[in-house]
Amino acid sequence: MTLESLVSELRSFVGITRKRSIGDMLRYFPSISDKVIADFGEDAAVIDNGDEVLLLAADGIWSVLMDADPEWAGYCAVLVNVHDIAAMGGTPIAMVDVLSVNSPEVADAVLRGVEKGIEKFGVPIVGGHLHPDTPYSALDVAILGKARKDGVILSSTAEPGDSVVVGVDLDGRVHPSFRINFDSTSQKDRETLTRQISSMRVLGERRLVTAGKDISNPGMLGTLGMLLETSGVGAEVEIDSIPVPESLNLADWLKMYPGMGFVVTTRNPDEVVDVFRRHGLCAARIGRVIEERRLEIVGGKERAVLFDFGRDRVTGIN
Repeated sequence: MTLESLVSELRSFVGITRKRSIGDMLRYFPSISDKVIADFGEDAAVIDNGDEVLLLAADGIWSVLMDADPEWAGYCAVLVNVHDIAAMGGTPIAMVDVLSVNSPEVADAVLRGVEKGIEKFGVPIVGGHLHPDTPYSALDVAILGKARKDGVILSSTAEPGDSVVVGVDLDGRVHPSFRINFDSTSQKDRETLTRQISSMRVLGERRLVTAGKDISNPGMLGTLGMLLETSGVGAEVEIDSIPVPESLNLADWLKMYPGMGFVVTTRNPDEVVDVFRRHGLCAARIGRVIEERRLEIVGGKERAVLFDFGRDRVTGIN
């Protein structure tokens, strides 16, 4: 596959395109609190709380996933929220949920998945709301976390000259019910997952990264694109440096939610790679941040622009 064909495939990937309208909604949310340190464009809002900060995030489960496998959807609702807090260098505290269901069978399947996620990651659901009679099924979860104020990792603070590093777990499988999910967590014990997730807290508290995000539905390069967009910078990515599971080709992998993965920018790539590896993740430097506002992929003598932020948007937040 040429880089141009790869770029074309990624640019039309629904995991990326469905993010585009986010920025248009920001005008409805005036900033009215001086307690808010960071908000839109981050994986979690950052709220001043003395010597530490509170982290507040929410995720709604994609209806396509809910229809395909309600139990896996329930598990993923916990998984993605825990990762939003981890991406900020934080520790999750508790969650609340809003469950809308059109049948007892769907409700039971979703809640079995939620229960597995709670047991796997050790973060409780402490309240929420139930709609027991809707014509549709939906699950939304919000999470509260905390972090040291001097250890918070933002996604809006990458700088030209930084290296781009990824840390990801390649030990998993494509989920049989949802082909754009790579399941690298459900077969692992809580101790292993806690160690992997804590890599970001260590990076934040040691101030080894300038920015970071967990790799989410837009895939590795789509997630990097969101980070670059909010930071007002660009990057060059060396396509051959990207870690890929042996069972997958590059194009499929780049359209996949990896289950356990982070992308960061740093002035200390060797130390960051070492931290990720010590916490059980495969890690590699895959590129560098540049001043020009574009995400370009490079392979051999080929170059192709995935996003030109002068005319393209991932979320529209910058």
